[in-house]
Parts: sequence; C-alpha cells; structure tokens
Amino acid sequence: MSSRTAYTASTPSDADFRTAGSSSAQAEPLRGSSPFPGEEYQALSLHRGVFEKTKEWYDNNTGLLLIVGAQGFFSSMDLAVKKLHGIDPPVTTLQLIFVRMSITYICSIVYMLATRIPDPWFGPKGLRMLLASRAFFGFFGLFGLYYSLQYLSLSDATVLTFLTPMCTAVSGALFLKERFVPKHALAGLISLCGVILIARPEFIFGEASKSPGGAERGTPAERLGAVGISLIGVLGATGAYTTIRAIGTRSHPLHSMAYFSASCVVVSSIAMFVTETPFIVPTKVDWLVMLLMIGFFGFFGQILLTMGLQRETVGRGSMAVYTQVIFANILEQMFFHTIPSILSVIGTLMIVVAALYVALTKPKDSTLEKRLDEDELEEGLLEGENDDTRS
Repeated sequence: MSSRTAYTASTPSDADFRTAGSSSAQAEPLRGSSPFPGEEYQALSLHRGVFEKTKEWYDNNTGLLLIVGAQGFFSSMDLAVKKLHGIDPPVTTLQLIFVRMSITYICSIVYMLATRIPDPWFGPKGLRMLLASRAFFGFFGLFGLYYSLQYLSLSDATVLTFLTPMCTAVSGALFLKERFVPKHALAGLISLCGVILIARPEFIFGEASKSPGGAERGTPAERLGAVGISLIGVLGATGAYTTIRAIGTRSHPLHSMAYFSASCVVVSSIAMFVTETPFIVPTKVDWLVMLLMIGFFGFFGQILLTMGLQRETVGRGSMAVYTQVIFANILEQMFFHTIPSILSVIGTLMIVVAALYVALTKPKDSTLEKRLDEDELEEGLLEGENDDTRS
C-alpha cells in the first residue's frame, strides 16, 4: 500500500490512478516501472509534496500576499511624501494628492482603453454608486495620511493607519454580514501592540519616544491636530476598504482606481482654488523624481491593494496592512538614520508572527470559504437594499 501511495504522490495528476485496483500487488508493478527507483523516488515524492503544499498555501493566500506587496509600494510613496514636505517651500498636501491621482487616473484610463476593458469611463452599470462611495471615502483616507506626514514621523503616521483593520473587521461584519473570526481579531490586536512598540508615538510614550534622527516637526498643538486629521483618515480608509469588498470581483480593479483618482483630482483642485493654495512648480530634478515616485508607486500599490481586497474578506485581508510598519521602519532607518531599539525588534517579531498565524490558519477548503463569503456578502448587500426600500 505504501508503494501505491508514493507513486500517486509523484505523478502530475492522480486522477488516472484512483480507479486502479486497490491491492498492493497491482500497485507494485507501477512502482517497479518508475525511472526513479529507491531513494531517488522517495526524494522526488517528498519534493512534489512540498511543492504541492506550497502551491496550495499560495493559492489560499493570494489576496493576502497582494496586500503585503501593496504595502511595500505605499511605504515608498509615503517616504517620498515625507521628503517633499521637508523641501523649502514644502509641497502642500492638496498638491501631492492632485499630482499622484492625476498620474493614477491617466494610467488607469489608458490601460483600460488599450486592453478594451468594458465601461472604462463610468464603470459597470449597477455598481456606479458603490464606486462613487469608494472614491468619496478614499479621498478622506488619503488626505488624513498625507496631512499627518507634515508633522508626524513616518512610523508615527503609519501606526495611526493601523486602526483601520480593526474598524474594517467590524464594518465588514455589520454591513456585509461577513464572519467575524475571534482568532483573527486576536492576531490583529497583537499586531497593533507590535506597531505601537515600533512607532512609540509621542502621545503615548511622551519624550521617551524620541530617537536620534527623528523626523517630527511642528508644535505639540500641530501634532495633536495631525493626529485628529489622521483619525478622520482612518474612518475614510475604513469606508473605502468596505466598499471595495462590497464591489468584489464584479468590476475590474482599475474601475475602482479610476473613480478614486478622478474624485481626488476634482476635490483637490477645487480645494486649492477655494483656499488659494499655491501650486509649487518643481525647480529641481529630485523634486520631479519624488513627485513621479508618488504617482507611480501609488498607482501600483493601489492596484495590488484592490486586487487583494477583492480576494479576501475585509477582516482578514486588512490584517496584512500591518506589514506596512515593517517597510516604513526600514525605510525610515535608511533615509532618516534612525536607530532601531529593542522594542522595535520585539514589535516587528510580533507583527510577523501574527501575520503568519493569520495566513497559515485559513481553512484549506478555500473554494468553499470563498463561496460562503460571496453568499454572505450578497446576503448583506440585499438586506441593505431591503432596508433602504423600507425606509
């Protein structure tokens, strides 16, 4: 019997052998005819088993990995934003949003037209209200982050954004009828504690949070105001994540990005005109390079994030956002020359362990889970529509 099991595991597909005889006498000639006898055959079977396990894990966590990749792009984009805020004269938050989203909108429309994606300008019918809601919430999420980077360090601004996964887990359970998994909530809480240890925000740790080469600026009142605006951004990001999940795979990711970027361009333009905010024209090459970095890094990061959230529940998928603090911490040490502390190392390990736990504890029957998720999502949306009709 063991020889038959080994042979089946080593073949590209075992479907042709499931109907074979069940006796070991029938299986033995098959093994004898293998060109990999003895130890070589067993090693090949082991390698095939590892490969299949790895592929199964990858298939189960594709959305999670896409979101992690997005955090690398977003951290690089935030670094460029932080640098531009320090240039004299500093580039304003509204101008950064205008530049980044102009590039994103152009890239999105050009790609959809080139690949002939249906409804490139307005998106699929029946989803346009959700797409518009995603754009509305997304603007406030982006503004909150960019504004806070004027006065907070990169790690401080990042740690505040990690309130979003907690909020999106609750939002997904309330509005989309997604399952709220206690073990994932526990992993999120552990990750949040790790984030706090890494960032050591001044409003929690006081003067002990200061480190050599820190990038804070402004008065305590300005920092407190930045924290408040950042919390508004958290609510905006929560709404954006929830609507992306509600849209699901019923529209192309670039439809969502086109709506989001167009909304940001229009709102930021109007806001700059009303507030008479000057438009800073780049006079140095490094200015232009960082502006382009913000645009293109934000574009690719948004693509990966949207694709990832379309494949994961908002509760589980948003947990992967915690990995951004690792990228942010590395980049801040490289460009602002901060020195990592023991608390930072401990916090990083907590985040990595919690993220791996979330990834490795996903049910193996991903197809069934996906079908259940879609059913619950559809049920939640229908209940919402019925409530609106009754009202």
